[in-house]
Amino acid sequence: MSRRPWPPRAVALLACPVCGAPLSALPGDAGLRCPAGHSFDRARQGHVTLLPPGHTPPTGDTAAMVADRAEVLAAGTYAGLTRVLADAVAAGEGPVDAVLDLGGGTGHHLAGVLDRLPGAVGVVLDSSRYAARRAAGMSPRVLAVVADTWARLPVRDAAVDRATVVFAPRNGPETARVLRPGGRLVVVTPAPDHLAELVRPLGLLRVDPDKEARLAASLEPHLVPAGRVRHREELDLDRGTVATVVGMGPHARHLTPERLAAAVAALPPRVRATLAVDVTTWTVPADAGGARP
Repeated sequence: MSRRPWPPRAVALLACPVCGAPLSALPGDAGLRCPAGHSFDRARQGHVTLLPPGHTPPTGDTAAMVADRAEVLAAGTYAGLTRVLADAVAAGEGPVDAVLDLGGGTGHHLAGVLDRLPGAVGVVLDSSRYAARRAAGMSPRVLAVVADTWARLPVRDAAVDRATVVFAPRNGPETARVLRPGGRLVVVTPAPDHLAELVRPLGLLRVDPDKEARLAASLEPHLVPAGRVRHREELDLDRGTVATVVGMGPHARHLTPERLAAAVAALPPRVRATLAVDVTTWTVPADAGGARP
């Protein structure tokens, strides 16, 4: 079986998780190796794992959660979110040649962003091997990596023009390190009324009212705010889609399948729900200079 080639410009963004040296592809894109000889095999599904020896990343999304996410995104349920994310990534000065998606899951949103940037390549980092397997086949311009986004990122200094975080944790110091001068981070977080119509009948987690303050605390002073857009749209969902929307997110860790199924069965055949997100843009401070992490 022939394997899809890795995009060479995406490989050039990566750094060895052991020593920090640049990585290069082995013949036939069979894996990656740094000048010191640290090597990392390519998985059969096309992704690569870049973790220091003995390092265990945080628990990632399960196979069931990833399957639900893939179904929801493929159906276009969150197409509006992808569109507003792409708008924010494409904004700003200078060309966008390299995009890093942190906690990017299946790579669906990154692929949508790259559709707006025909000359760009992307790398998606996620702690879930199930997500990375799907991300590896999402686009020929995407390289999928299993990594711990809470630790030092396996990405070279000042290597990327844009970084994105969609419903995932933020690592301010490391994101600032890998962004090029003038680069931007685009973060998507749920607004207080996100899926509000489903919270009470399904017993879902409520959005943290201090989420905005926690976002700033996770990024400042390494990054400073540069823009904000709130996106809202009304979704028309059937019961099956409601179940997959719930199953793909953090609610899946707090509801048993039986409890969720019973609550969904009690809903009307079709449900209106609000997709509400805040899209914030951040940059490295102009005076950061040599003080970058």
